[in-house]
Amino acid sequence: MPELLLGVDVGTGSTKGILTTPAGDVVAVATRHHQMTSPRTGRCEMDAESVWWDEVASVCRELALHTRAGQIAAVCVSGIGPCLVPTDAQQRALRPAILYGIDTRATSEIDALNQRYGEAAIVRRTGQKLTTQSLGPKLLWLRQHEPEIWAATRHWFGCSSFVLTRMTGEYLLDHQSASQCGPLYDVETGDWAHDWVEDIVGDLPMPRLVWPGTVVGGLTPEAAAATGLRVGTPVAAGTVDAWAEAFSCGVRRPNDVMLMYGSTMFVIQVLDEIRPHPLLWTTMGVEPGRPTLAAGMSTSGSLTEWIRNLTGGAPYAQLVAEAAAVPPGSDGLLLLPHFAGERAPLFDPQARGVIAGLSLRHTRGHLFRAAYEGIAFGVRHILDLLEEAGGPATAITAVGGGTQGGLWTQIVSDVTGREQVLPTQTIGASYGSALLAAIGTGLVPVETDWTSKVDKVVPDHANAAVYDDLYTRYRALYSATLEEVHGLAALQESTVDPQDGCAR
Repeated sequence: MPELLLGVDVGTGSTKGILTTPAGDVVAVATRHHQMTSPRTGRCEMDAESVWWDEVASVCRELALHTRAGQIAAVCVSGIGPCLVPTDAQQRALRPAILYGIDTRATSEIDALNQRYGEAAIVRRTGQKLTTQSLGPKLLWLRQHEPEIWAATRHWFGCSSFVLTRMTGEYLLDHQSASQCGPLYDVETGDWAHDWVEDIVGDLPMPRLVWPGTVVGGLTPEAAAATGLRVGTPVAAGTVDAWAEAFSCGVRRPNDVMLMYGSTMFVIQVLDEIRPHPLLWTTMGVEPGRPTLAAGMSTSGSLTEWIRNLTGGAPYAQLVAEAAAVPPGSDGLLLLPHFAGERAPLFDPQARGVIAGLSLRHTRGHLFRAAYEGIAFGVRHILDLLEEAGGPATAITAVGGGTQGGLWTQIVSDVTGREQVLPTQTIGASYGSALLAAIGTGLVPVETDWTSKVDKVVPDHANAAVYDDLYTRYRALYSATLEEVHGLAALQESTVDPQDGCAR
């Protein structure tokens, strides 16, 4: 048997591991499901010990059963991000990890840093405005609101870097993840913004920066015992899951775009140079010289799952069939999908969902289709901005569980007027992590692409007029309801309810 690569991804709802050959053939897959916690509205957390590390170790042990001794050539782990978990000197988590942009606790810290440095200066230096996605305000929140934990903190980690350190003992962070730690990373110099770092985190040491795929060490004896792998197995640096998934499906050349249908909708466009845009995230890419523009909505699959549960828990196939029987435009039903605030391009943590035009004749199928269409309108807004900032997409590759069934992808193409291509492999970020491990160890050339595009979703231009009209109304509805919705959000945030929350 050939040497094998082990890729793992820690997502919002599950940890998934995969064994592949150097040719990209799948040997085995293992999955563990988990949930995040929401101690109050706007706060989204996850236990780094029991979820991030224990589940990764468990997945590795299961996959090791499909191999013989020494057959795994390298391991690479990607994960949700940007996230924050503080640790003591022994890298033990001091509190649950604070999650990415769906955790909105640090809004006052965002305001304070904007006043301190200037919004324009932050965008110029870091490539993006400060939002709930930014890590710097969350570090400042921890320093100001949990001083006892801050005093005990000796290191801080994201998801993939926490696992990497447990595997190798090295204190590292990949450039892509670091570039989402605004305002702590300078995209022009490709290094930490040292003066702002000192101002925000004081003398807390920053991790050494490496590129995704770099082999940073071997499994320690303790990590080998936990994972069931041999001591010294090479470990390659991973990155944030969405970028690993883009890498997995061949989105690597300038103006390639990935559209990820997951718990949230996430979009990445590869660039040939840094091009900051105030309504998008400019980040480093997976590879040097390939920066990216990105945007992420706060709900997508999480919203359709909410509707499914709310309306009786019918199988998705039935709900999709009911939605397909409803005409484009959902008979005048319009939905704003901001049920957990909104990330790019609104950057509005106080945004909330709105369902407008409801009548007694509307059915569950109308509501489900309106959710698909509302999310598609959000995608159209993002794709228009990406085209304005980075140029027209050469190809839009659609990935994720939401591509199954065909209706949702067709609605997105109809709403946006853009074609999408579907890859043969839609395994996700774990597959990209395995490819990074293969490239990092030199088992395959750096330009290796394990995917092929085999299907296209083409817009039905007969639906263009109705969707153009509804898109205009979608944009207007947000502005028209903004003040009242923000008032309702303030009422929600004044209460503490463990069942409240946010979901990806």
